[in-house]
Amino acid sequence: MSNGLSYRDAGVDIDEGDALVEAIKPFAKKTIRPEVLAGIGGFGALCEIPKKYKQPVLVSGTDGVGTKLKLAFSLHRHSTVGIDLVAMSANDVLVQGAEPLFFLDYFACGKLDKKVAADVVKGIAEGCGMAGCALIGGETAEMPGMYPEGEYDLAGFCVGIVERDRIIDGRSIVPGDVVLGLASSGPHSNGYSLIRRIIGEEHLASELNDSLMEPTRIYAKPILKLASAMPVKGLAHITGGGLVGNVPRVLPKGTKAMLNKKKWPRHDIFRWLQKTGNVAEEEMLRVFNCGIGMVIIVAKEKVQMATMLLKREGELAYEIGTIEAGGDEPEAVVT
Repeated sequence: MSNGLSYRDAGVDIDEGDALVEAIKPFAKKTIRPEVLAGIGGFGALCEIPKKYKQPVLVSGTDGVGTKLKLAFSLHRHSTVGIDLVAMSANDVLVQGAEPLFFLDYFACGKLDKKVAADVVKGIAEGCGMAGCALIGGETAEMPGMYPEGEYDLAGFCVGIVERDRIIDGRSIVPGDVVLGLASSGPHSNGYSLIRRIIGEEHLASELNDSLMEPTRIYAKPILKLASAMPVKGLAHITGGGLVGNVPRVLPKGTKAMLNKKKWPRHDIFRWLQKTGNVAEEEMLRVFNCGIGMVIIVAKEKVQMATMLLKREGELAYEIGTIEAGGDEPEAVVT
């Protein structure tokens, strides 16, 4: 038996990686859908198209958690960032009316800590359960020298499915339509570079840390129920860019969204960030969701039905604005 240089000597522990795969299999198993043909551990993950779809269209999305991870590292909180990871991609494919079907993750670190990685993946599995999609695969990369000690990075990939004639693309939006908003749980996973600049090295009270680490809400189940029951004209996931940057992405030319910020409550955490950081209101609206995580656009005569259906699913929908005639470039104006 050779006593020469090993991969472990170079900083990569294959046995630790294999142990992680075994540790996360029970979490992934809980998310499996009937369409999944193979479990975690293969070279590729197999998934059938659900048989209920006649003209299925696949919708894909990818995202990460961003510098919210830096806060997770400093607080040693790793169990919820996986929910953030799923939410950022699952909510994006949802905007096209797609049912999240399956999810894959990419976990990269300098030195693998099996317990930390297992906590992260457990959160990913929890997020998949919330979104109704299967965690069918992923990649764990141990790369010595690439990341500071105790740090890692995450990326996620979600594939959803929608019937071709049920795609939500915003084309039917017209002046007179109404903009509804669903509450966020806080900053979600956006604006954390500014947040970290505001808090600096300050030791925060536990309730502030709790608010900043609150995971991104996953809107898949209530939105899919709504879309199956009535026409939804447009959806916007409010991420980086806030309402002013994301709502115009679903509006057709010649329209604009007029939004009234008095129509929904703003979380205390946003008020604290604005005051502590002396952040201008215009900048707050460009960086943060400011309390609205998902926007729904419906015809005026469908508002009552939409709010009733959403309430049945445990969602409080705020009537936050209307669609008006606009210029060539769609815009959202918050007053």
